[in-house]
Amino acid sequence: MSSREIREKELRRNASGYSDPTAYAALKREEEKERLSKLLSIIFHICEVFGFSVEERIVLRDVKSGRIWR
Repeated sequence: MSSREIREKELRRNASGYSDPTAYAALKREEEKERLSKLLSIIFHICEVFGFSVEERIVLRDVKSGRIWR
């Protein structure tokens, strides 16, 4: 079992060891938001370094979850 699989298994359970799907879903959403925030920060930084700016909306699809961010 990989470390990623172990982490996923741990996130699905609460401190008492019981399955907690609501908390797991919330943690996954926050993780997605954090990944998106880091990505956008990098995109804006790259644009700034090369003398560009983002003028329109960026639409991204998360390959892991399939969620579309607008």
